[in-house]
Amino acid sequence: MQCALRILARGIASVCTVVAGCGPLAAADWTVPAREGALQQILQDAQAGDILRLAPGDHAGPLTVDRPVTLDGGGKARIVGNGEGSVITVTVPGATIQGLTLTGSGLSHETLDAGVKLTKKAHGAVVRNNRIIDNLTGVDVHGARNAIVSNNLIEGRRDLRRNERGNGIYVWNAPDLLAEFNTIRFGRDGVFVNTSHRDTFRGNLFEELRFAVHYMHGNSGVIEDNVSKGNDIGYALMFSDRLTVRNNVSIGDRNHGLMLNYANRARISGNLVSGGGEKCLFMYNANKNSVSDNHFEGCPIGIHFTAGSARNTFQGNAFVRNRTQVKYVGSRMLDWSTDGRGNYWSDHAAFDMNGDGLADTAYRPNDMVDQVLWTQPSAKLLIGSPAVQLLRWTQSQFPALLPGGIVDNAPLMHPPVRHTPNAGVQG
Repeated sequence: MQCALRILARGIASVCTVVAGCGPLAAADWTVPAREGALQQILQDAQAGDILRLAPGDHAGPLTVDRPVTLDGGGKARIVGNGEGSVITVTVPGATIQGLTLTGSGLSHETLDAGVKLTKKAHGAVVRNNRIIDNLTGVDVHGARNAIVSNNLIEGRRDLRRNERGNGIYVWNAPDLLAEFNTIRFGRDGVFVNTSHRDTFRGNLFEELRFAVHYMHGNSGVIEDNVSKGNDIGYALMFSDRLTVRNNVSIGDRNHGLMLNYANRARISGNLVSGGGEKCLFMYNANKNSVSDNHFEGCPIGIHFTAGSARNTFQGNAFVRNRTQVKYVGSRMLDWSTDGRGNYWSDHAAFDMNGDGLADTAYRPNDMVDQVLWTQPSAKLLIGSPAVQLLRWTQSQFPALLPGGIVDNAPLMHPPVRHTPNAGVQG
């Protein structure tokens, strides 16, 4: 009887299929026609747990989801905004947005207009299997705890200049977020985290962005199995503690593959950076980090290590065919081997007489000539002179003449085997 009364009260063409009986907590399954006003009307009268299945075609936005229902577009329905605000705004816990194409947000950076906005009350909301196209911001997770953003294609406004675009996923004070298996293109940053803790970003593909992941003031987060291709910077980790960054890939990012700026006590392991335009890894005032089993290849600089970074450990990394393997300007002597195991250096000509996998001689990536060239670039004109060659030969024969810097006392003879992530889900 209660279900029958609910149907009669709609006053529009829709279908209610009872899923769990006709009691007061029964969930209903609605078909929403692609007709003006239909979606708003059914949503207004829907109850908690109802599923609203949108018919193929265009449905009008913007839309506010103020009850815990599921909007399911079946991959064929679109919600089209009017160019103002966010296309969908979720204001309650437990709502699900799935199988939709969402487009037509506003362009206000002040209000962070988005394809989907999860407000501070939208805890546990799920945004999955959507095409979120041509909006300012893709998904704005603004204070919602335990939200899930997965398997979405998020593409920004290519008619705007990059710095005028929004981010693919913007995260503010949204602890325990899970964002996985999304493809994000053509925005400003793929993911921008601002003051949010314990978030996980897994298996995402980032292309044609400023930063793939821009992580600011977030502690105890996990960034794993992601792929960054052709961005300005792959993974920029700033002002954050205890991050886990593992098994990610940066291919052809134009400036840095990995950048740590005031990032401390992180575990950086199993990552691949290849073909970077400037530096595979840049560490600036980053302390107490563990950098292990990464592969840095084909960059002008393998690692630029500067600004007081201290008490970091390096082990099992492979430095392959970088023009300068390490750039470190400092007077301290730093040993880049841990527990008797160092790193692989492709330019280290050495023997392993006892077959233990470790080179018989230590590796020093920099000498006094390097130090002079970094501080006085015009000295490059003398690089081929007999005096410079004599200086380098003398340092090789008398190590006491070498300046402070990086030394690997247990370099590896072969690069470690590397895990390959499986990222990129939407075409």
